[in-house]
Amino acid sequence: MSYPTTIKGIQAGLKAGDFTAVELLEGIYERIAAVDGDVKAFLALNKEEALAEAKAADERGYGDDAPKLNGVPVGVKDNILTKGLTTTASSKMLENFVPTYDATVVCKLREAGAIIVGKLNMDEFAMGASSETSYFQTTHNPWDLNRVPGGSSSGSGAAVGSRQVPATLGSDTGGSIRNPAAFNGVVGMKPTYGAVSRLGAIAMASSLDQIGPLTITVEDNALLLEVLAGHDPMDSTSFTDDVLDTNYSAKLGQSLAGLKIAYPVEYKSDVIDPEIRAAIDQAAQYFEAQGAIVEEVSLPNTEHGVNAYYVIMAAESSVNLQRFDGIRYGYRSPNAKDLDDIYVMSRSEGFGDEVKRRIMLGTYSLSSESYDLYYKKAAQVRTLIREDFEKVLADYDLIMGPTTTTVAFEIGERSEDPIEMYMADLLTVPANLAGNPAMSIPAGLNSEGMPIGMQLIGRSLDEATLYQVADNFEKGHDFVDQAPNL
Repeated sequence: MSYPTTIKGIQAGLKAGDFTAVELLEGIYERIAAVDGDVKAFLALNKEEALAEAKAADERGYGDDAPKLNGVPVGVKDNILTKGLTTTASSKMLENFVPTYDATVVCKLREAGAIIVGKLNMDEFAMGASSETSYFQTTHNPWDLNRVPGGSSSGSGAAVGSRQVPATLGSDTGGSIRNPAAFNGVVGMKPTYGAVSRLGAIAMASSLDQIGPLTITVEDNALLLEVLAGHDPMDSTSFTDDVLDTNYSAKLGQSLAGLKIAYPVEYKSDVIDPEIRAAIDQAAQYFEAQGAIVEEVSLPNTEHGVNAYYVIMAAESSVNLQRFDGIRYGYRSPNAKDLDDIYVMSRSEGFGDEVKRRIMLGTYSLSSESYDLYYKKAAQVRTLIREDFEKVLADYDLIMGPTTTTVAFEIGERSEDPIEMYMADLLTVPANLAGNPAMSIPAGLNSEGMPIGMQLIGRSLDEATLYQVADNFEKGHDFVDQAPNL
């Protein structure tokens, strides 16, 4: 039996009695067994507990009083804590780590009746854009198994793209939800900084990290974010409920007539693949046909975003990863003979090359002789980028542009050149630096049959308008029905 691949389809089937959550879940694991040997999205499966949760969901039933996601299977990125289920951040440092509590977002999923299917591969400690820094395995793009799935939420994007699960959680520090969403032809949302609790997400760069959903449709994405968002008294950076409006589906189906959309000239540069530029230009024409006003603007400090991001991110990462010292947390070298050995050998052997590179860069930028030249300057550039967004979004409802400069590239193509890999974040890091919500939605396929992503960036706490525009675009095209042949 084939099962629906979207949350809405699954909910309709469960409610109609077409299948049970147990039957659905067995079908999900059959699908994973059939295709994940090639895709390699999952690091760990949670089959026994998940089947028990599915049985409980069936017993609760699917009436109007059922929890919001009752019986819906969800995959979780492996840097988000899941009680009793291995959480490694795809690092040797945490190879055998089993958390004793759930992240707040996982608690919210369980309270909503969702079922945790398993944990998803990623770049080590979320440092990468291809999954190639994972200690355990490289995830493959389901549209072309020789290409990368993007990162760092590599497994989260590939699992949804290959229709193994209807939804996953990812984390986004500089584009790590939107990049794999674009490369895998799915919908990915980085919410406003502070809209979703970070408690239980293994920290990379605390002023930039956000957890968000990846799904096949825009409607599913809004539904899942409604479950995830909300104030968490255990996360001091989360918005309070009197500020946060989590009715993200409120504007779905509303007309685009009169909406003002900014299309920055920097998002049309020659750095961007011509086929991607053409697809986004066509999207702009579509929005105009729907009655929206699309105008060219400028975000002049976009070109400095990657440089500022890699200083700030590396600095915060170097501090956050200090805790993995071979004593309190994580891997301890079996060859250490004294205290210095424990520190040096455990971190040298436990971290991969990319993580060590960023720790060294961050530590250097925070040193007394370099602080003003690098970290302080990057923080000032961050303010300029935030002001760019504020100025444009004072006159426009949202900003549109491409998510990435290229479609998914070949595995190994950029792994030896970190600068080239970092440039994959060129169009996504500004929204993280500013804290604004940003999402990637499918915008068609290129001539090689690879997905193209379109990025929509909104005002702080105005995810509802992004979903309104994205839903209209999705319903005006047939991209949801395009899926890889696996």
